[in-house]
Amino acid sequence: MTEAANGSANTADNNPSFQIQRIYLKDISLEQPNAPQILLNQGEPKLEVQVDIQANQLDENNFHITLVGTVTTKIEDKVLFLVEAHQAGIFEIRQMPPEQIDPLLGIACPTILFPYLRSNIADMISRAGFQPVHLAEINFHALYEQRLQQAAAAPASNDSGIILPN
Repeated sequence: MTEAANGSANTADNNPSFQIQRIYLKDISLEQPNAPQILLNQGEPKLEVQVDIQANQLDENNFHITLVGTVTTKIEDKVLFLVEAHQAGIFEIRQMPPEQIDPLLGIACPTILFPYLRSNIADMISRAGFQPVHLAEINFHALYEQRLQQAAAAPASNDSGIILPN
């Protein structure tokens, strides 16, 4: 019976697994460089949003993914406020075929992190005295496919932000 138990334990260790080890807010900042004068301006604010994915491998099975979100709001040509947040996660990937790891890092991990990023940015903007900005959903699968197409079009450039394990 002991051999059977050991056999099933070894089988479980060989099964592919993907687990969240930790999700955390790595950094967040808010700037209002033109306050207080711009706060009296009644102009129509314009919103710019940028999101970037940074990935690196910590060890054989652990990957660190950082989703960087930047929200800049301007009135005319002056910045009303700028928020930048780095929402990060540590993900454990075991026994996964190499061709499946890159999509996990470029699609699944950012999809998991994005609601936290969106909430932290909205909270920071609200605490600064503005109406919260609720970021629209991002299709990370489409973004990943777009990056693959860009990488195929420029094979000398390897700046997809996703790092495959060796």
